[in-house]
Amino acid sequence: MSVPRIGVHLPVFGKERGGAYGQIAEAARHAEAVGLDAVWSGDQLITGFGGPALHSGIALATAAAVTERVGIGFGVLILPLRPVAWVAKQVATLQYLSGDRLSLGVGSGGTPHGAASWQAVGVPQEERGPRTDAALAVLPGLIAGEPTRLPQEPGEPVVTLAPGATVPPILIGGNSGVAQRRVLEHGDGWFPSSLPPETLGAEVARLRERAAERGRPAPRVVLGVMAALGEADADRAVASLANVYRISHEQAASILLTGDARAVADRFAAYAEAGADEIVVSFHAGAWHPQYDVLGEARSLLR
Repeated sequence: MSVPRIGVHLPVFGKERGGAYGQIAEAARHAEAVGLDAVWSGDQLITGFGGPALHSGIALATAAAVTERVGIGFGVLILPLRPVAWVAKQVATLQYLSGDRLSLGVGSGGTPHGAASWQAVGVPQEERGPRTDAALAVLPGLIAGEPTRLPQEPGEPVVTLAPGATVPPILIGGNSGVAQRRVLEHGDGWFPSSLPPETLGAEVARLRERAAERGRPAPRVVLGVMAALGEADADRAVASLANVYRISHEQAASILLTGDARAVADRFAAYAEAGADEIVVSFHAGAWHPQYDVLGEARSLLR
């Protein structure tokens, strides 16, 4: 079993500035200092839980500017909310400025955050699936600076964006069969979330078998995990998860990662054994600083 990369979400969501929210530069530097491998940003225009959300691309640009080693990643970018050419321009710029440290997680926006974001940008929510597929078909070429015809009406001009950049790993977010189909058609990896090790192992085996049947390389697997670590209030985190994702408290408790560094390292090892190449942790209670420390210690125990 190889040692998985360990990443952490930046504090881009919250209810007030300060504390566990908004300290992007400080959090990115601290993640690098404690030995974590990457920092990630969630992506919402308008959250379903009523709190503020920083712009994911600007948050990652800030993180890249104050660090030297850690990767940066979208976890995940809601692709159909934006014109694909603007996504490509943003991604290419982040790659260029960060020295090719970017991972591009993308999704169709299926999390339960309501219709407000779609209404705000004038995109019909029911079209998010087809828009995602159409964008994925042209996104690599646009990022690379290749002449590309956009997924619009026939006869639209070919677009070439400059400067082109190295196309980052494209990770398809979601636990559904549709997400896995997109991995096989367009992605370099799969980005599920909140799966127990036994379920993850079965899904990874099936996905890699399907990739081999198509003559494709085994997809990389990046697993999203929700946590309340150290002395963070796990009960509060469970309540938050249950509310945001509209699940029972029992379900929320079963998917939440808790405990000290040793317990976290043991769970990471189980995920790696099940096929996870990278684990990305987000917090649902407590300040980021002490929890980053727990993750850094857990990461050191895996070596």
